[in-house]
Amino acid sequence: MTQGLSEQAILFGKNASLVGIFTRPINPPDTTKPTLVILNTGIIHRVGHHRMFVTMSRVLAAAGYSVLRFDFSGIGDSDPRGGSLSTVEAAMADIRDALDWVEQSSRATRFILLGLCSGADYAVFYGHTDDRIAGLILLDPSIPQTLRYYVHFLAPRLKRLHSWIDLITGRSRTLRMWVNYLLGAHLRLPGRASRLATEMNLIDRGRVERYYQSTVDKGINILAVFTQESTRQTYREQMVEALRNVNFGESLDLEYFAGSDHLFIGLSDRCRLTRIILDWLSARTVVHALDSDGRTNGRKPAA
Repeated sequence: MTQGLSEQAILFGKNASLVGIFTRPINPPDTTKPTLVILNTGIIHRVGHHRMFVTMSRVLAAAGYSVLRFDFSGIGDSDPRGGSLSTVEAAMADIRDALDWVEQSSRATRFILLGLCSGADYAVFYGHTDDRIAGLILLDPSIPQTLRYYVHFLAPRLKRLHSWIDLITGRSRTLRMWVNYLLGAHLRLPGRASRLATEMNLIDRGRVERYYQSTVDKGINILAVFTQESTRQTYREQMVEALRNVNFGESLDLEYFAGSDHLFIGLSDRCRLTRIILDWLSARTVVHALDSDGRTNGRKPAA
């Protein structure tokens, strides 16, 4: 037990096959505060890169928030779910099981989903489907590319000698991606270049816009944090410019970490990220309920 908070290993879900750690304040929790649920990044288990989510959970708990971090089916200590569900469908079922467990064990009714990279994408996929979700904290989510993205992506690389050599010899991954963008074609590229092009160019923009608009329409607040070194975006406003059909209104808060890597490895970056999250939680996540007079308690109710 860390001073001021408790950590409980739990089993939940179908056949108690999912494993998580529930971190919360020792003192009775403030029921006006939502519970945070942290999602896996790719195949990295619940501790996160360099124990990022362990530290973050403890800091959040010390500030009065309960936090569940758990492993999706087939990742870390959690058993595969089995059955015919796709990877995404299984992840959606896992998230619902996690929220159900917290609600039943602590009577929590409001949740914030937090994820990095693929974890952020899963948060977007799930958030608008569950009325218990009050907010999303998205760290480097998938965002469609824009022309300005490619300008930012290309400029520093064209200053390097080896980039010109690769360009002349036809080995340039950047050139292939640029051609792919301009032609609007899904080129067949070998190996690693193919996987990167798939991630960066084959995002279903229409589906992403529908998910985000549904999220906003339900009154869910979004904190999106982007890093300069990620291949998913290259500038702060890319999310808004790429998703022009989404009316974010005042629901979206954007942060951009210039010089930071995708995993927030630097201690100063992680400290800054945690401060931003705490400030956002304090400012944005007010009680989502009606008072005795039938008025909303500070926030527009979900549509």
